[in-house]
Amino acid sequence: MSTALTVISDSSNLPAALGVDLTAAVDLAKAEKAASTRKAYGTDFRLFTAWCEARGVAALPAAPETVAAYLAAQAPTSKTSTLGRRVAAIRYAHKLAGLALPTDAEGVKATMRGIRRTFGSAKIRKAPAVAGKVLGMVATAPDRLSGLRDRALLLIGFGGALRRSELVALDVADIQETETGLLVKIRGSKTDQERAGATIAIARGDVACPAKALREWLDAAGIQDGPIFRPIDKAGTVRASRLTCRSVANIVKAYAERAGFDAGTFSGHSLRAGFLTSAAGKGASIFKMMDVSRHKSVDTLRGYVRDAELFKDHAGAGLL
Repeated sequence: MSTALTVISDSSNLPAALGVDLTAAVDLAKAEKAASTRKAYGTDFRLFTAWCEARGVAALPAAPETVAAYLAAQAPTSKTSTLGRRVAAIRYAHKLAGLALPTDAEGVKATMRGIRRTFGSAKIRKAPAVAGKVLGMVATAPDRLSGLRDRALLLIGFGGALRRSELVALDVADIQETETGLLVKIRGSKTDQERAGATIAIARGDVACPAKALREWLDAAGIQDGPIFRPIDKAGTVRASRLTCRSVANIVKAYAERAGFDAGTFSGHSLRAGFLTSAAGKGASIFKMMDVSRHKSVDTLRGYVRDAELFKDHAGAGLL
């Protein structure tokens, strides 16, 4: 998005006194979107720009016909969801630059509808790490520092239905241990871009306890403040930085494979999906599930409930 932001920061016709404040405005404009979103948008817009340059057409501002042609060219080899994000990136770049939005043209919208109809738009859902699978995964954790960290990460991620970004953003100060479990402060999330924050509860476990696993990791690693989940180098030294979202996904996949599951069907989202699927299977109230997951819409959660109850009172039970 640097191309679009350059337009905002062009101070050639503005008083010099605005310099510092204008720089701050650019930084705040960038902060409008999550870092992961900005990174994805930046990559998407660079790909679009390269495609335009190869064909001698403008990327900013782009004509609606250019965007429609780009989408048609990418459709056979790209996921529909990926193309949808690229449309959003092109739109956002033009919006930041104060230009007309080519993505709002009916021709571009019709092209996307045609792509969905021709190539399909079904999402490939990763396997939920339901409670039984999580127990199997954490049982394989090795008896060393990395094993303690990974065990705590898996149990906290599952018990709090946390997104990868929320999990790696946790600091020691965000956790309060009580007799009945953990109170966890989520300072910001995908659905809380303005960082109002929310506090969730993670219940203690009978077989594998998230609170106990977290305490064992923090004590063994000597972590008293700052990031909770950190990299460990080859010498066994705990680093001061945070794990990345990609690291969480890799850990989930690695432990799924250790437990004998198909690692390719798991992702970082599997912990969050697994909690919701497991809770729905036990008959938990959808509103109590929302207390933990912080979903804004009941409709989003209905999919998890439906998956958990596909065979409950099935119309075909006993027919054959």
